[in-house]
Amino acid sequence: MTCPLDLFAVPPTLLALGEPTHGESAFLQIRNETFLSLAERGYLSIALESDRAAGLIANEFVQGSTAVTLDRALAEGFSHGLGAAPANRDLLLRMREWNVGRPAAERLTFHGFDAPLEIEGAPSPRRYLMRVCDFLGLDRTAEIDSLVGDEARWSDTAAIWEPGRSVGRSADAQRLRAIADDLLTELYLNAPRLADGWQTAFVHATSAVAVLRYHAAAAAPLKQEERFARLAGVRDALMAENLLAIRSAEAHRGPTLVFAHNTHLQRQSSTMTMAGTDVSWAGAGAIVASLLTDRYAVIVGSLGASPALGIEAPARSTYEGSLQQDTALPRYVRAAEIPAAERRTHDYRYFPLDQATIDHADAVLHIPTGVDAAVLADRILALPGVEQVVASEENGSPEAAWGDRFFHVGPDRRQPFATIVEHDVPGFDDASQLDRPGVFRLNLNLGRTEFERLFGFPPKAFEDHRHEFDFARLDTLVPHPGYARYGFGSIVMPGPHLLPEIDRLLTIAHTRAVDRHERAARRAADKQN
Repeated sequence: MTCPLDLFAVPPTLLALGEPTHGESAFLQIRNETFLSLAERGYLSIALESDRAAGLIANEFVQGSTAVTLDRALAEGFSHGLGAAPANRDLLLRMREWNVGRPAAERLTFHGFDAPLEIEGAPSPRRYLMRVCDFLGLDRTAEIDSLVGDEARWSDTAAIWEPGRSVGRSADAQRLRAIADDLLTELYLNAPRLADGWQTAFVHATSAVAVLRYHAAAAAPLKQEERFARLAGVRDALMAENLLAIRSAEAHRGPTLVFAHNTHLQRQSSTMTMAGTDVSWAGAGAIVASLLTDRYAVIVGSLGASPALGIEAPARSTYEGSLQQDTALPRYVRAAEIPAAERRTHDYRYFPLDQATIDHADAVLHIPTGVDAAVLADRILALPGVEQVVASEENGSPEAAWGDRFFHVGPDRRQPFATIVEHDVPGFDDASQLDRPGVFRLNLNLGRTEFERLFGFPPKAFEDHRHEFDFARLDTLVPHPGYARYGFGSIVMPGPHLLPEIDRLLTIAHTRAVDRHERAARRAADKQN
């Protein structure tokens, strides 16, 4: 894939990369590759659709802190369950590795730019207010606890749809908003003596303000469709405020890449069908684009098929269908080069391209298909003479291997030339962390010559180099953690951008299997003669 900056005469200071749906790992995997390539060209920060306050913890890990483990960074450094995405694990690790030995001015920085809330609800401001009080050395615990009261009344999801149940415009909430405002003033007054840690405290203070604003919006007596548009708009306004603050903090170091759903990043108004009615609001991208003008650029995401989400290939007459006629690989396309087409049928899992999205975008990232075990199996089975065995109870396979796939040439079933596995073998083969949801691994018999060409040492020397590899990383060819000494390599969850290299490696492994089968057939014939 080309670098997206090649699409622009002047690189934007805030480059937005969107995805049309959540849950298709291919977008996150390509995002990682894109960000690391952009880092070489001065983009030293990334902002994700995740809570900004939580992102401070993830960034501590990225900066090399020994106080924050990877597990903690994933569990506490992301909101909305995003820490469970394998590609986000890779992003943090790759950023941390980049930063080793570099001065602060050249380090990569991780940001969340979302507020700590969902459309369906928001927490109380207690923990954010207390963090600021602790930083300032103020004891307002009793007052804040008294005003917050029972946490359950803040997290009540019914309050989002029934304004009468919301505490957002109560006297207690109004008093808490005043306290949050007072704490912001105190932060500025004390900045000269508390510069260390000030930015972190400021993020917690603005997070408190954000949740209180959202609760106030939830308490507004509006019709349901109006309420949804208002709440979605308030959330995006908070996102825009965070993005502008992030840009202000990063301006002296270079541009920023932001990654989120298309609806949060597109320049035009966002629209969703609610109770049979289309509701619209200004997304974060629309707000930021109006303020940054040509310093903001947006590449919207487009998807053909997704086996993981059950999304089938698009009709040729649609925008997505036309984008995948020329190539089966992901690509960036200038929006001006995309001809008019039909809008794909709307699906709650996927927001399809339409003419307005194209007209207001600078470019499109189109991914023809996500890659799962079945997609790879079909590519392998397309090779001549290949047969597949799927481990199951019926063929006597151990339960821990059920569903794993083994590919052979000829009747000899002892040595597959490729396998696709989805399970760890505790104590023997668990370094790839295959028991994570949706994770699988492609294994290939490369042979000694190709193995040594790729890794720089022969298979028999693998144990001396084991420590050099992260076997759980996606999109990375590594020695097989259990069978490297036999010339096997492996790739965890290869993304669609790796399909050409996978095809090359499959050809090598398949050719070796065919040669082995033919030699065995000749030996058998010689014995008969």
